[in-house]
Amino acid sequence: MSGEPRRNLPSVEVLTRMARRRLEELRQDPPPRVDNAAEADRLAQVARVLGEGRLRRVINASGVVLQTNLGRSPLSADAVAAVGELASGYLDLEFDLGRGRRGERATRLGSALEALLGVPGVVVNNNAAALLLSLFTLAKGQEVVVSRGELVEIGGSFRLPDVMKLSGARLVEVGTTNRTRAADYAEAITARTAILLKVHTSNFRVVGFTEAASGAELAALAGEHRLVFLEDLGSGALLDTAGGGLGHEPTVQEALAAGADLVCFSGDKLLGGPQAGIVAGRQDLVARLGKSPLYRALRPDKLTLAALQATLAAYLRGEAEAELPLWRMLRMSAAETRARAQGWAAGLAGAGPEIVEVESPVGGGSLPGQALAGYALALPPRPGLSSYRLAERLRRGDPAVLARVSDDRVVLDPRTISAADDEALLAAVRAALG
Repeated sequence: MSGEPRRNLPSVEVLTRMARRRLEELRQDPPPRVDNAAEADRLAQVARVLGEGRLRRVINASGVVLQTNLGRSPLSADAVAAVGELASGYLDLEFDLGRGRRGERATRLGSALEALLGVPGVVVNNNAAALLLSLFTLAKGQEVVVSRGELVEIGGSFRLPDVMKLSGARLVEVGTTNRTRAADYAEAITARTAILLKVHTSNFRVVGFTEAASGAELAALAGEHRLVFLEDLGSGALLDTAGGGLGHEPTVQEALAAGADLVCFSGDKLLGGPQAGIVAGRQDLVARLGKSPLYRALRPDKLTLAALQATLAAYLRGEAEAELPLWRMLRMSAAETRARAQGWAAGLAGAGPEIVEVESPVGGGSLPGQALAGYALALPPRPGLSSYRLAERLRRGDPAVLARVSDDRVVLDPRTISAADDEALLAAVRAALG
């Protein structure tokens, strides 16, 4: 699609229909004076929207590994192949081929999740949906106890209290912003309490005089009072992130081992797969989630399940770090980024490129305040072409390139660019400089 811009233009027939429809509107309710130039501009603007409203491929040169605005984690080759294979025909999405009768979508990836985590799980369309489904199914009309310091807001002004309210559960805040103990949860438990909720503060950090109840403490407390202990991990790490300058991100396996009855997490963050939300844990609770009337509204489509199945298969084979683009980016050494940047510089010798040190954030609400050290290519401004203007030209190119501007230079970070895109990147930069 991106290789032939003319295919993205609206047809003459479409524009003609739009013009006729507008003329009919003007005839039915004529204004005192028709501004022909304004009407022509209006039609041109609509035509531009039709041409630009499509999804476009973007080369992510920003260095932000999980760039939320760019779709977060790129899919592996196996995941892309699985989507292509299953999208082109029919599949056993909700059909049991062995028994010849209707099957259950909710349990489609149950075996893979159980092999990985030791417990079953259910898949929905994102982690907010996973949390909403859990609260609605297990705590509607009842109380959910959560630390005041974990009432997070994620991107797009989406707040945990809003999810709680939508689910029909009643929020009970305990502790303070910086210190919440297990005793605070215990004091808040009543006959109406259904869930003890722990939320990983994945997009911010509280440092200094802090204290938080551990998962093991909350699991013991929930067990004592026959409550559900639900932990929202968000990032969905199944491997240890430590190394290469990054610290340890709590993993799903650790949360389950500490005693969480249910853990919910994202599929397109540190898991490295498609946008999805997963709730894994106790078999009886997972079964209730899959049979909830809300599940139908939140369930994933066939393409999401295909990509997620291929992603989980890479973990089962022990090949996730080698096969998943996310983990290749996280494990890329500073020396590798320098070599890539030097190769680009050789291809852009006339543009005055420089090799600069950079820090690449993980992004996507994961590992806040931490970044990966490396090197990038910096392009200085040119006469008549400022750095911001160059960055704009790159964004508007085909393919689009998203760079960052730092110290009045356009910076291109190799960490988030596939080696297969090197030639396309250099061509885009040359065109923007031209």
